[in-house]
Amino acid sequence: MGFATDAIHAGQEPDPATGAVAVPIYQTSTYVQQELGKHKGYEYSRTGNPTRAALERNMAVLEGGAKALAFASGMAATNAVMTLLKSGDHVVVGEGAYGGTPRLFDAVLANFGLEFTYVDSTKTSNISEALRPNTRMVFVETPTNPLMKLTDLAALSAITRPRGLSLVVDNTFLSPYFQKPLKLGADIVVHSTTKYLNGHSDGVGGIAVLAHEEQAARLKFIQNAAGAILGPFDSWLVLRGIKTLAIRMRQHESNASAIAQYLQRHPGVKKVYYPGLPDHPQYALAKRQMSGFGGMMSFETGSLEKARAVLNRVRVFSLAESLGGVESLVCHPATMTHAYFSEQERNRLGITPGLVRLSVGIEDVEDLLADLEQALSVH
Repeated sequence: MGFATDAIHAGQEPDPATGAVAVPIYQTSTYVQQELGKHKGYEYSRTGNPTRAALERNMAVLEGGAKALAFASGMAATNAVMTLLKSGDHVVVGEGAYGGTPRLFDAVLANFGLEFTYVDSTKTSNISEALRPNTRMVFVETPTNPLMKLTDLAALSAITRPRGLSLVVDNTFLSPYFQKPLKLGADIVVHSTTKYLNGHSDGVGGIAVLAHEEQAARLKFIQNAAGAILGPFDSWLVLRGIKTLAIRMRQHESNASAIAQYLQRHPGVKKVYYPGLPDHPQYALAKRQMSGFGGMMSFETGSLEKARAVLNRVRVFSLAESLGGVESLVCHPATMTHAYFSEQERNRLGITPGLVRLSVGIEDVEDLLADLEQALSVH
């Protein structure tokens, strides 16, 4: 089946009890058993819920994995994946991930004996050089947040797979519509379903999709044991959003492409970070690895004062954290999404005081361009 067909139908058969086309919201904590030791597949909703199960089946198909498991947030999904490791294990992490990821790794998981090394993953040789005898996992986000740097996943898989290392990819920025990390050799894909998968800024969640049954069984055990599951209503919201994922992603990209080209020409913009621009340093990789360039970008204004002027003047774009909804959002990474980093570390990574990030929505592009034009007119 094609992607749009799977997005609408995979794991979402009509309800056998009523024929309902939409998967019902099974808002229940427990299930009556027919007799001792005999039930209909569900016992307790932390362990399993039909609405969550439908989402998990759907995402396994869309990412091409063996199994998917839904969690209470994207960070809960990432945390659960990291608990596949044990104290003393080492992880190589690509620089430029969402700020909450290194916060989890360094301020929480390091206390339990996990070791982390951060490298520029745009060069796979950097990852090879960072490997240790106790390395068990490589974790990358591609494109990175907010500078849109790419990691060559096929080349990275050629390093990790022969060594038996788990390659984990955060695919939130592109969704399975524009990128399929498992097909490129990754072992696990994680998403914040809050973003493009839900697409409507009305629910928080996360999901992990696994290529291998053995790892999936272990993570299923962890999901049940730790209990950070996605509730039935939020699962239903993500299922609702995924039905329009294909058409939304096409519009996000169309709008973003027009805006990136506009910003590139604007005299008040110093630099634009968008993999769909031919002058992006990894444009060729983007065309090879991704089926589209997505709706995320950043641009450099040159100073905090200029960035503040833009952020305070926009009217159609909304100043807010998060991304991937139908409405366009603008944020200031240095003080919002990446405030966890020190100023020195932000500057080293290129997350400057003048950097502005856009999550381009699906509004009429003429209105978005006009909004940016008036917001940038102060320069």
